[in-house]
Amino acid sequence: MSQSPQKTGQAPAPLAQRMRPKSLDEVLGQEAVAGPAGILRRAVEADKIFSLIFWGPPGCGKTTLARILASSTSADFVEFSAVSSGVKQIREVVEKAKITQEAGGKTLLFVDEIHRFNKAQQDGFLPHVESGLITLIGATTENPSFEVNAPLLSRCRVVVLNPLSQKDMETLLARAVADADRGLGALNVEADSQALEYLAAAVDGDARRALNALEVAVFLAKPDENGKISVTKEDIVSALQKKSLIYDKAGEEHYNLISALHKSLRDSDPDGALYWLGRMLAAGEDPLYLARRMIRFASEDIGNAEPHALTLAMSAMQAYHFLGSPEGELALFQCAAYLATAPKSNAAYLAQKAVEKEIAKSGTLPVPLHIRNAPTKLMKELGYGKDYQYAHDSKDAIVAQEHLPEKISGKTFYFPTSRGFEKTIGQRLERWKEFKRQQKK
Repeated sequence: MSQSPQKTGQAPAPLAQRMRPKSLDEVLGQEAVAGPAGILRRAVEADKIFSLIFWGPPGCGKTTLARILASSTSADFVEFSAVSSGVKQIREVVEKAKITQEAGGKTLLFVDEIHRFNKAQQDGFLPHVESGLITLIGATTENPSFEVNAPLLSRCRVVVLNPLSQKDMETLLARAVADADRGLGALNVEADSQALEYLAAAVDGDARRALNALEVAVFLAKPDENGKISVTKEDIVSALQKKSLIYDKAGEEHYNLISALHKSLRDSDPDGALYWLGRMLAAGEDPLYLARRMIRFASEDIGNAEPHALTLAMSAMQAYHFLGSPEGELALFQCAAYLATAPKSNAAYLAQKAVEKEIAKSGTLPVPLHIRNAPTKLMKELGYGKDYQYAHDSKDAIVAQEHLPEKISGKTFYFPTSRGFEKTIGQRLERWKEFKRQQKK
């Protein structure tokens, strides 16, 4: 359950707690939902808070946004965690909400980690959300499609939150260092840009982890004779409890090493790729960050030249998740060696860019009538689905019909290379194109 505000004489709240945004204007990284045109901003301005599920990674602001919404309304705000609460607490909230409703008030219930409630516990909310007795705001790091009951999910709006970008994280950390009221400004603290950049990159978008690490780093840093506390990159490394191996003596930055890894993979150099991967792991880089970069590489630089590359990269990430360090790191080395020696193609990447460019240029072109869905009599009368050719009724399941809008009919976006499996794909497409040309004669 929610606790009362901190009383005078208590120890100061942690930095992450003190630096929580108090309004939507202070929120970083969630422009799409909290910005001027965002759904949360419009809900606050209209004073119409409705049931929501915040879905996002740790430290992205789920609890903060719930509290901001609560402060913008006169509703009674109740907060508890699904980890430590059960059916008994749910019943207590419902009974209190009934009393509040009888007095003309409303209840806003925030449930952190709602995915940890079982089906019966989630069902306990359902009738009260439906009746309007409580407005539910749930927070989850898991996909609500799988972890929240469908009936409850259908009565809530899912709001997807993103991890903070490195730029937003650097802004947050600089704000914490400078803020004399809520941050570290009154302690005569300064942090060099290299330290903040390193911390912003290391926490993987988790604002809570970043602020906690910054607070520990300030504690570890030794004041000079004037009482000034200068936080360095070494202090940050110690605060993150990672090995203090610096990337190299010249101060080579995080992005230089990931660039070296990526380019070694692209240039089919397994030795270089394995070395730079090992260097980053030894320096304390997050192994899951490296796994994500290799997953991206498998699509961007290998693609369909070796379709199994993406599967292996995903498996390597899952293996590390399962085993952890140091055992799981071997899967990352195996993946890097495989990606470096796989045939390369950026055809899928170029196709994506070409499609995006065409959509930006031509807008929302109508779907051709013959491939539209026609579930009703009216749609059929309007020509939806007329003359559609069912591929499986034809030899080799190939038909000569257009699938692009008329305005861009015949345009090609995907050009497979002659490397690896894409050579087979290219030959197949050429046979199909020739068949379609013959059919159109």
